[in-house]
Amino acid sequence: MVEKTKETEDKSVFRVEGFSCANCAGKFEKNVKQIPGVQDAKVNFGASKISVYGEATVEELEKAGAFENLKVAPEKPKRQVAPEVNVAVEDKNVFRVEGFTCANCAGKFENNVKQIPGVQDAKVNFGASKISVYGTASVEELEKAGAFENLKVAPEIAGRPAGPKTETEKTMAAKEKKVPFYQKHSTLLYSTLLIVFGYISQFVNGEENLLTSLLFVAAIAIGGYSLFKVGFQNLIRLDFDMKTLMTVAVIGAAFIGEWAEASIVVILFAISEALERYSMDRARQSIRSLMDIAPKEALVRRNGQELLISVDDIVVGDTMIVRPGQKIAMDGTVTNGYSAVNQAAITGESVPVAKTVNDDVFAGTLNEEGLLEVKITKLVEDTTIAKIIHLVEEAQGERAPSQAFVDKFAKYYTPIIMAVAALVAIVPPLLFDASWETWVYQGLAVLVVGCPCALVISTPISIVSAIGNAAKKGVLIKGGVYLEEMGALKAIAFDKTGTLTKGVPVVTDFEVMNKQVNEKELLSIVTALEYRSQHPLASAIMKKADAENISYSSVLVEDFSSITGKGIKGTVEGITYYIGSPILFNELGAASPNANLEQTVTALQNQGKTAMIIGTEQHILAVIAVADEVRDSSKEVIQKLHDMGIKKTIMLTGDNKATGQAIGREVGVTEIQAELMPEDKLNVIKRLRAEYGKVAMIGDGVNDAPALAASTVGIAMGGAGTDTALETADVALMGDDLSKLPFTVKLSRKSLNIIKANITFAIGIKVIALLLVIPGWLTLWIAIMSDMGATLLVALNSLRLMRVKE
Repeated sequence: MVEKTKETEDKSVFRVEGFSCANCAGKFEKNVKQIPGVQDAKVNFGASKISVYGEATVEELEKAGAFENLKVAPEKPKRQVAPEVNVAVEDKNVFRVEGFTCANCAGKFENNVKQIPGVQDAKVNFGASKISVYGTASVEELEKAGAFENLKVAPEIAGRPAGPKTETEKTMAAKEKKVPFYQKHSTLLYSTLLIVFGYISQFVNGEENLLTSLLFVAAIAIGGYSLFKVGFQNLIRLDFDMKTLMTVAVIGAAFIGEWAEASIVVILFAISEALERYSMDRARQSIRSLMDIAPKEALVRRNGQELLISVDDIVVGDTMIVRPGQKIAMDGTVTNGYSAVNQAAITGESVPVAKTVNDDVFAGTLNEEGLLEVKITKLVEDTTIAKIIHLVEEAQGERAPSQAFVDKFAKYYTPIIMAVAALVAIVPPLLFDASWETWVYQGLAVLVVGCPCALVISTPISIVSAIGNAAKKGVLIKGGVYLEEMGALKAIAFDKTGTLTKGVPVVTDFEVMNKQVNEKELLSIVTALEYRSQHPLASAIMKKADAENISYSSVLVEDFSSITGKGIKGTVEGITYYIGSPILFNELGAASPNANLEQTVTALQNQGKTAMIIGTEQHILAVIAVADEVRDSSKEVIQKLHDMGIKKTIMLTGDNKATGQAIGREVGVTEIQAELMPEDKLNVIKRLRAEYGKVAMIGDGVNDAPALAASTVGIAMGGAGTDTALETADVALMGDDLSKLPFTVKLSRKSLNIIKANITFAIGIKVIALLLVIPGWLTLWIAIMSDMGATLLVALNSLRLMRVKE
């Protein structure tokens, strides 16, 4: 990056839409750097953003990206005011949308909203049924933009748990309540009855008469009203989508007198849309179930009184009272009480976690045993569950590479199908003197079979289902691109401390070398000395003493001092004790050649442990060893990853080589790199990417930030309650549980396989149906059944991802 000057301090960040590859992003960055007034520019391809140092307008940036038809919009900071306050034009407003029937309709709604005066940009999140509007637009203007689909819109208050608060939201919530099937699908049922009566009339009369035709026409009018309303508008605008295709097909069928088949096309298309809507709603349920986790009210003690109040009215510092069997409503720290808390909703852990004073608890978790008093540490919009919900919804709106391909393909596919259908209808009669009626009918069938419903929904339902399932299992995947990349990994790099190990030092060995010394008395003296040292390993020794109920606070220590880099000393009952490295005792002369001592220390160090000697100026009394314990699951996880075909697992650590080698051998990684600085870890990741292509880095999201950023997928341990991990990582293992990693890889691979199968099947079945045109066997019946069948099978196949287990 260039040196910071007055000119380059003016950094502006822009969102960029339309990148198709990293090469295009590099070309765009290069073009932007040529703009007069721009000192430097940096594209973040993964986040679809560009940072511009200097001055450049949106028009100049879009001109620089014209080769890829890139769309640019300024990124604005988060809003700090209440939604009802009149804010600046640049603000981002999020609205919930009800009524989307397909991804194509969502795209059309997005384009309409962009045309509203005062709106700078808009982005629909089809998976979460939301739209983000950059600029100002009223609910009425948005609903007018979605009038073609009769969409209903309500503002969303960021970070707030589920539960309608405004009148509009209450109305929408009431509509979302379960209604009887016959009411919900009354139009469909009436149309079906009319078709049945039409066929009965045809059977009774032996041929189609006026009554029969009128019954079929009525079925078409009732069942296809919403279809024709949009289809005719699209025809006028020459906007060709699925509904345009179906409208033309029905008009054509009616024109050649095929009333019965036209009515069947209408009814089956309506059923297909209903199935598509149902499938997407099932997938979206993964978000709704998360939103329902946290209670909307909490019992709070204020001014000596206990009040049941809304979570919106709770402030940081309030004391919340949580009784046994109740869900915890807010994030906070326990100030009184002891209990076991079921954190499965947040971390995916099946076993309840013990909570006592000074332990953190999270909104949405279940207090199973004791009464807890909790000091609130976060507002409702900042709780861990609120952030998870927001990030899951954002992730479901991110287009995966396969979805980007499908969207681009569908853009050109529909006009091509229109052209093919026209050629099928007119070429045989004009050139080969074939029957106009026969080939117009075949052309109409091509229109129906060419409807891209199954293709368009093949990816979004899969992405929504998989990311929702992962969130329930305690794995936060922050976008479809990372979901897909996880399945393609060839190498995985692990940080040692806190990832493969627990990150908390413990005493592993305490061996008394002088048999005349009482072990418990010596441990009491050692702990009393370490209590005053503030050394990072001292806490491990104190924990051992506490666990064995050995008192050390009453031990009187005199003349305590620290010997820099070597150890500590202090006098107890007239005897000066030393604790430190072998070098310290060599200098004291106490460690005269002692084969047993040297053998013990060497053996402990080879096991990756830190060995400390305890003694006086004359005698060696004991050896104590402290180590960062390996997680119970680490070895099994590494083995599973190897079994799944991961070619390289490498451990990266800043520890010494002996410790690194010991831990690495124990867990079974294929390569060990020790004594690394952060920049060294970065270089290792770059080497792995050059060698293997797809590489993941797993760390704590803070000191491993450069390596995490350079990897294909950055995975953070312990996302629950850790803001840095939630914000910076591509994937977060919420429960600090490494065993979730093989499940994530498995889910990703299954998602990739299902998406590929969906796309292949959706295209394949249409190709087969279209081949039936050659012998003239394609009928409207076959066309609509193949289209509806493909849509149904693709949706059901995608929903299987909600059931993938660990």
